[in-house]
Amino acid sequence: MRNIYKKDPASLAVMAITLILFISALFTTGFTHDLLLETGVFLVSVKLVIMNYKNGVTADAIQTQLKEIKELLIKQ
Repeated sequence: MRNIYKKDPASLAVMAITLILFISALFTTGFTHDLLLETGVFLVSVKLVIMNYKNGVTADAIQTQLKEIKELLIKQ
């Protein structure tokens, strides 16, 4: 079974900074219209991190498949 947990320090830093800024904006602006804007920024950041993770998993899967194809070609 593949290890699906990828630890990317840059992604973790972006998530932590975004979460800290979101929580600080929540306390400074309160529950106003600006909260919707802050929530949108937070969700876009989370979506980018998820896309980065999925791209990494896909790239690893492609690398594995290419390695298998190369080994099959060498055997022939």
